[in-house]
Amino acid sequence: MSQVKENNTVKVNYTGKLSDGQVFDTSEGKEPIEFTLGQGRLIPGFEKGLIDMELNEKKTITIVKEEAYGEVNNDLIQEVKKTELPQDMTPEVGMGLVSKSPDGQEMNLMVVEVRDESIVIDGNHPLAGKDLIFDLEVVEIKETEVTE
Repeated sequence: MSQVKENNTVKVNYTGKLSDGQVFDTSEGKEPIEFTLGQGRLIPGFEKGLIDMELNEKKTITIVKEEAYGEVNNDLIQEVKKTELPQDMTPEVGMGLVSKSPDGQEMNLMVVEVRDESIVIDGNHPLAGKDLIFDLEVVEIKETEVTE
């Protein structure tokens, strides 16, 4: 029976949960996720958890934060004066913002606190600092042909 190897393209059903059981993402009711291992599109722990799984195999893996979205980086949490925001904007906790750096790179931010004269924004991934649990099921394995 074939097993998932590095560089295989796989289709996987998954449910991602936090340690308290709260589901943050799932493929349930949608198409399975399809990707090629080793391209860095997914967090390292997710890919490592799939290695050697067999077709139709199901398993639950725990991914420590270092193999997921890393520790919370306090340098990415900043206070911004409300006068620096667009005039028509009413910031609310949980609101997503996009900031552009001078070189044109976009960064997703989240409003985490609204104060009288300012807001506090967080540029960390929402799952940074958290261990993640995934229920996985491999539904397709495509062997990748290596060309010399």
